Amino acid sequence: MSIYGRSRVKVPASTANLGPGFDTLGMALSMYAWIEMEEAEETVIHLYGDEMKGLALDKSNLLYQVAQLVFAEAGVSVPELAISMYSEIPLTRGLGSSASAIVGGMAAANALIGSPLSDAVLFNMATKLEKHPDNVGASLFGGIITAIWDGEVADYVKLAPPSELEALVIIPEFELATTKARGVLPTEISVSDAVYNISRTSLLTAALASGRFDLIGKAMQDRLHQPYRAALVPGMEKLLAEAPQHGALGIALSGAGPTLLCLVDRREKRKDELEAFLVQTMADQGIPAQTCWLSLCTEGVTVELTGRNGMHNDSFLDMIKGELQS
Repeated sequence: MSIYGRSRVKVPASTANLGPGFDTLGMALSMYAWIEMEEAEETVIHLYGDEMKGLALDKSNLLYQVAQLVFAEAGVSVPELAISMYSEIPLTRGLGSSASAIVGGMAAANALIGSPLSDAVLFNMATKLEKHPDNVGASLFGGIITAIWDGEVADYVKLAPPSELEALVIIPEFELATTKARGVLPTEISVSDAVYNISRTSLLTAALASGRFDLIGKAMQDRLHQPYRAALVPGMEKLLAEAPQHGALGIALSGAGPTLLCLVDRREKRKDELEAFLVQTMADQGIPAQTCWLSLCTEGVTVELTGRNGMHNDSFLDMIKGELQS
């Protein structure tokens, strides 16, 4: 086994479903987590940023756990690691925080041992952990991902997002666990609802691929999960119904929520109006929330290798500050 110095990765956040594409459509967003990993004499984990508070700092940490899965798959042993992570991605808000950690940890570990595992293998491993391929596919490959998983193998197609498209997210100041959001979903659906979502998922994929912005609003409609989750996110019904009247091309719950995501034409002149409408609607429900304009990220996880000089947290933080200021 060869250890290749330190590995550093930058991994984007993601949004899943985009309305009708439940567990099959994902999109990478320009909000990031950075991870640095190195072999060590004993395991030490440093987590930076407000989003990291309260997470495990021992070998139960998700980053350490997924790294060990990679080493086991590759047939190598690296029992002790020094890991640093800084993340902008809020936890349990529907922006793929767990998927970004899984993908980033796997990519960093794979790079550390010379990248013996292909992206396809990492995609299958990450999907098996996350249980669906949309978020992990977007964080791993970037762009817009349409993907399937049969329980063993995940397949995907990556689409380049239209350059004129951007996203506005509104992030309520409360967490919503994916398990709770999935718990309100019905175990059976009608044929008509299935056809409704299949047709709109197909239309949305085609509209994004061809730049048909005029179809995005209709195509982002959903009957499989959003109507059932609306009670978990006060103000959601109004946002879904009225955001297009204020400049959004379309709007959907981001992943399991509670964040909502608007797709917006960069040339739209009502951006301030749209942003104000989102914030006011949440405020009317007594819920503080913040908005964030994001680009659609065309790159997935990126990897850098540095020299074997030990883990230097100052240099890691300096690197992060440089990225945040750019």
